[in-house]
Amino acid sequence: QVQLVESGGGLVQAGGSLRLSCAVSGRTMRGYGMGWFRQAPGKEREFVAAISTNDENTYYAESVKGRFTISRDNAKNTVYLQVNSLKPEDTAVYYCAAGWVGGRFSYGMNYWGKGTLVTVSA
Repeated sequence: QVQLVESGGGLVQAGGSLRLSCAVSGRTMRGYGMGWFRQAPGKEREFVAAISTNDENTYYAESVKGRFTISRDNAKNTVYLQVNSLKPEDTAVYYCAAGWVGGRFSYGMNYWGKGTLVTVSA
């Protein structure tokens, strides 16, 4: 069974940065496409970013492109999301997921973490 644990969330002022981490256990992350999603209060969960199995392709939601960067370290079984230039509208619970990734609108996630809260103050 694959388990994902997110960390790195917190309270930050607008314009600030955070580095979210997702530690994968139970199986090597090497065979999975990885993604980050978020859910703001009162809203549905939405796609944020994804990275392919071979680390050659990354995909981003338009709202975060140029500000967020997804990366993976297969040796550490960890995927990261560097979030810069944060805005109040980025406030959400951020979830890590593992599955397959074919594109920004083409993915299927089989395993999910419990999330880490990011709060951005104005």
